[in-house]
Formats: sequence, structure tokens, C-alpha cells
Amino acid sequence: MKILKIITFIVLGLCILALLVFFGGWLYFEYKFPVDHDKYPHYVGYINQETAALNDVYSLCNAEAIYHLHHGAAEEGYAGNKKQFRDFILKNYKNENYTDSGYLNFRFLVTCEGNSGWFETIQVDTAYAETQFSKELTSQLLELTAMPQNWNIISFDDGPVDYYMYVSYKLENGEIAEILP
Repeated sequence: MKILKIITFIVLGLCILALLVFFGGWLYFEYKFPVDHDKYPHYVGYINQETAALNDVYSLCNAEAIYHLHHGAAEEGYAGNKKQFRDFILKNYKNENYTDSGYLNFRFLVTCEGNSGWFETIQVDTAYAETQFSKELTSQLLELTAMPQNWNIISFDDGPVDYYMYVSYKLENGEIAEILP
């Protein structure tokens, strides 16, 4: 009988210890990096659909589940491959005496049907300070980038999905020096 009491106390003590470790770990991870939801109301990669360019052309299939949110689809997003995309852009881009230098970044969504929209534009000079490039240059690259023939339909769980994508153009005196990523 005495041994049964000892075993019961040991098991009970181990259960309490396990609960304390679990609860302590949960508290540690939950409150180690608190998020200020007032200051940061949206998730990483959020694109405001009210202010984005080309936001009224297509519809998302499932706005609640946009894939590749944190890093973009990269290679799998390009129809064909990135080289084909780069060749298409370089062939069709016309420098109309632009003198802009820096990075023209497009963050956007591609629908489950392979149509792009909801473009957010970020423009920085060579020192990474916010700037404004020529409207004509920006419009031309937006139009070329948005063409549906440039984007794949990506499937997940046996069905096509909406996904996040980004393209950055490194510009030197209005010429495209590099297309990233």
C-alpha cells in the first residue's frame, strides 16, 4: 500500500511538472514578441486592395488563402521560366529618354487563373531613399509585368490557388540593368 502511494505521488508530481513546463513554454512564446495590432494591423505581405493598381480587373479565387505570402512564388510563378520573362520585358520595354535610376518594385497577386492584379509599387533611388520615377516609365513596366502570359497557374492540394509575387527592376538612367529576383 505504501509503494502504491509513492508511485501515485511520483506520477502526480510528473504530471504537474509536465503541465508547468508546457504552460511556461506557451507563455514564453506567446508573450516574448508581443505584436501591436493597432500599429501593425495586417500580415506580412499585405497589399491594400483599395489602393492597389489594377485592383478591379480580376477577382481572387480565395482572398483568405493567398499562397507564397512571405517570399513570393519566385521561379514557379513565371510562365516558362525567368529567362523568358526577362527576354520578353527587355524586348518590349522602350526607354523614352528616361533618366531614372534606382529600383522599381512591384508587389502583386496572381489569381488562380494566372491573371495578375493588385499591384503595389515601391520606388527607391540608388541610395534606397523613397523617390518617384517617371509616370510613363512606371506605367510601361506595370503594363508589361501585368500581362497574363507572364504568369503560371500554381496548384496546391489538387487545385489552382491565388499567390503573391514580386518583381524588382534595377534601373540605370532609364535602362533596365537587372530584373530581380
